[in-house]
Amino acid sequence: MNGILDGKVAFVTGSTTGLGRAIVEQFAQAGATGAGFDIESGDGDPPKGWHDYHGDVTNEEDIVAAITQIQDKFGRLDVVVANAGLVPPWSDTENIDLVEWDHVFAVNVRGVVATIKHRVPLMKGNGGSIIAMGSLNSRRAHGKQCLYTATKHAVLGIVRAAALDLGRYDIRVNALGPGPIATDALLGRLSRRAEQGEPPPDDVLAQFASDAALGHIATESDVARAAAFLASDLSSGMTGQILPVDAGLA
Repeated sequence: MNGILDGKVAFVTGSTTGLGRAIVEQFAQAGATGAGFDIESGDGDPPKGWHDYHGDVTNEEDIVAAITQIQDKFGRLDVVVANAGLVPPWSDTENIDLVEWDHVFAVNVRGVVATIKHRVPLMKGNGGSIIAMGSLNSRRAHGKQCLYTATKHAVLGIVRAAALDLGRYDIRVNALGPGPIATDALLGRLSRRAEQGEPPPDDVLAQFASDAALGHIATESDVARAAAFLASDLSSGMTGQILPVDAGLA
């Protein structure tokens, strides 16, 4: 995929760990420069041609400040990846914590809208690609995941509506729909659930792999390459879609 993003400037939220960091590294390998944006600090330096900005997607002032910095630094923006998100603890519907509900929606839904809204003015002149991080749970639900599923259904709705609004500017809007990915965050959640009597992480991951058509779960690299495809001109005819990256779980 080297070179498919040559000359493009990208902005990625939730960029310091997990899928966000994998996407930044894949974009850099594919020729893009740009900026990452995260509330957390990363362990290492960003790739050459990339800058890390600190901020919170629930804070609109932080979002606006980042776009000002991108405009000053690069003068344009071609690709946006609204990746920042939270996965709350599983809970039966009757036990949902509504304070937690509001917080997760603020990150997973409001944060996506704010990220898209404030990038559009810089993209109007040359078009581009906006990618939101959906999920397998954008298209289906699982028990004890009402909150997470609701946010990821909302992300898909945002993508479909924004695609209709922004197509006139040659801005495409799509979503990625990963299945379970063995990130540090997922492994941590599985470990905590195991402490509460659920199966150990290795058993859960083995079950995920058994359920997948490919016989294994998707990886961070799989998601990052799919993001590079949606960011590139190879997907120039796609908008308003969700691209599953789940090794055939769906």
